[in-house]
Amino acid sequence: MHNSRTHIIPSLASDAPLPKAWPFEEAKKIAEHVGARAPEVPALLETGYGPSGLPHIGTFGEVARTTWVRQAFEALTGRPTRLLAFSDDMDALRKVPTNVPQQDLLAKHLGLPLTRVPDPFGEYESFAAHNNARLRQFLDGFGFNYEFASATDYYTSGTFDAALRRMLEVHDEVVATIIPTLGPERRATYSPVLPIHPETGQVMQVPIIKVDPDAGTVVWKDEAGKTFETSVFGGHAKMQWKADWAMRWYALGVDYEMSGKDLIDSVKLSSKICRILGKQPPAGLTYELFLDAQGQKISKSKGNGLSVEEWLRYGTPESLGQYMYQQPTRAKRLFFDVIPRATDDYLTLVQKAETQEPVDLMANPVWFIHGGTVRPEDTSPVSYTALLNLANVANADNPETLWKFLRRYDETLSPETHPYVDKLVRCALTYFQEQVYPNKVYRDPSETERKGLEDLAVALEKLPVHTSPGDVQDVVFEVGKRYFEKSELRSWFGCLYEVLLGQSEGPRFGIFASLFGLPETVALIRGALARPAAGTSQA
Repeated sequence: MHNSRTHIIPSLASDAPLPKAWPFEEAKKIAEHVGARAPEVPALLETGYGPSGLPHIGTFGEVARTTWVRQAFEALTGRPTRLLAFSDDMDALRKVPTNVPQQDLLAKHLGLPLTRVPDPFGEYESFAAHNNARLRQFLDGFGFNYEFASATDYYTSGTFDAALRRMLEVHDEVVATIIPTLGPERRATYSPVLPIHPETGQVMQVPIIKVDPDAGTVVWKDEAGKTFETSVFGGHAKMQWKADWAMRWYALGVDYEMSGKDLIDSVKLSSKICRILGKQPPAGLTYELFLDAQGQKISKSKGNGLSVEEWLRYGTPESLGQYMYQQPTRAKRLFFDVIPRATDDYLTLVQKAETQEPVDLMANPVWFIHGGTVRPEDTSPVSYTALLNLANVANADNPETLWKFLRRYDETLSPETHPYVDKLVRCALTYFQEQVYPNKVYRDPSETERKGLEDLAVALEKLPVHTSPGDVQDVVFEVGKRYFEKSELRSWFGCLYEVLLGQSEGPRFGIFASLFGLPETVALIRGALARPAAGTSQA
């Protein structure tokens, strides 16, 4: 996937209809938020990252989706934009992540800002620096066009000073806004200001005794009863989470930021605080969260989801983009079995893009995934699912096995001339070996299905070897209609997949048979019919 660009995406004609795509609906929100601002002033879109853990697939999703909204806004208005990837690296380390080394080392530094916690990997000056570097590598690897920002840098450099002084001016009003949402214990200590203890370096959650906006200081006591007066400037204090988010919007003039469903209440409170500070909060989208195979919310600490690295082991970056693009406001399962469908959906949309008019093309996910280009450098005439099924019936253990079938299907195909197809071949082969083969289970056909399969074998045997996939598919339909009502034909194709391939679904059978070879398909059918009754596991 390639999203970086140094140019403005060409804008839509003023009388052109709006493309029917959710990024353009979001772009309209930004246009309304920007209003009559000077057209040369860029709209600022922001994404947030908490570097208490490594970047993950949710990080990718948020930056990718924001990038697509940015692209739509540029096309809609012709105005420039900026995308700020903001790292909350001054936050305190509240718990030790389970997926990093030297757990005991990190446990000794709980409560310190992440930029003062040692790097357990031993590569950078702090844990935050390590994770920030990983974030930049992560985003750069996908070609995102963004600016990186560190909370620590912004606090210590004075970038936030005016906003911090303003926060002190409205301190009591902010407290009154947040207090009703807190439990009794937290109410007693709440302040939007978290001073850094000058002796221990800890981020302190303590009652604030006195606020002095003119001096820019707060007075507070630590647990030992010692009183301190701390400046909120120069990185000597930071803001509590919801106030911090609002302060950032206010200070930087953020126009757009999306966030997950779990932050709905935080968005509402931060928006109230932003208005108290004196500015309108940014426009935004609330996206749904990802679910695991059992429908449970994905958790970084549980590791019950699918990582970007795992996705890219079995699929392409474009297929990941396709999955992230579709229906961001609906909860979606994020597990291995979504990869084949996402890949094939992408390939279908690439083909569709070749003949689309501009307004329709700009509603095609491919236009977003490739940063405004009409189509990628390469695609595939063969679906990912078809490659999986070829690997399945051939029990393939190397790419050349699949390429033998592909060359039979189209002699112009080769790894050298079609590197994208070769990438798909290798991904599908890995997916088959690690996700399909260990779980293959064939079922026995019913009596009706057995008769249908026998007739299908005879019918395919009579066809010329080079019969087109479409004509083969017609034969499969005709045979199926002899044994199944029209409304039940889905069961006929289910039978083909479950009895012949040991899986619940597959590609159009005509394409599969043409790829595999008609004589080989006939042999496959007759081999399945000759199996002893009672389904057996292949694992």
